[in-house]
Amino acid sequence: MKPARFVVGLTGGIGTGKSTALAEFSRRGASVVSLDEIARAQARPGGEGWKAIVRAFGRGVLDETGGVDRRALGARVFRDAEALRRLERATHPAILREMDKRTARLSGVVVVDVPLLFEKGLERRFDATALVACRPAEQRRRVRRRDRLSAAAAARRIRAQWPLRRKRALADFTLDNDGSRKALNAQVRRLHAGLSLLYGGTPNGNADENP
Repeated sequence: MKPARFVVGLTGGIGTGKSTALAEFSRRGASVVSLDEIARAQARPGGEGWKAIVRAFGRGVLDETGGVDRRALGARVFRDAEALRRLERATHPAILREMDKRTARLSGVVVVDVPLLFEKGLERRFDATALVACRPAEQRRRVRRRDRLSAAAAARRIRAQWPLRRKRALADFTLDNDGSRKALNAQVRRLHAGLSLLYGGTPNGNADENP
């Protein structure tokens, strides 16, 4: 008898392509949960995360609309390890509670995007783990381009997470994202098809979509 759900923790490093992989899992028929999306929702003015951030850092981290200034807060916590730990202590418990709540409502193959999966010892919450990885030089290039950061600022953000080689040793599956989006999507498609055959779900997404 197949389980009601098979939950995969999807992780990687900043700039490695987790969001792209998650979108392709969804396109192929998997149910998906994004911790980044949960965090953004909770950080809206008046939300649980917003209140926790204001308690931890004061109203100086808010923008003119009263929302969290994510760029300013990010610049602060990625320069100061203690500030980063304070942010995580303030926000992570509520994010994980919401993750568990959403996951429990789903069935078949479920993929959860968890940026700090291994760093926070969360792998035990999942039936399997998958890593989206790329070469360090490519990661640095993507982070600088995407977030418009200096080389030093990009390096600080990358160093705030474990090296990808350490995560490779722990992940059950690795999706290499050194090439094109098409190549990454092909790997996602194969992994999802295999998991769906074993644990239920829709192996190929919508039948009328191109591979």
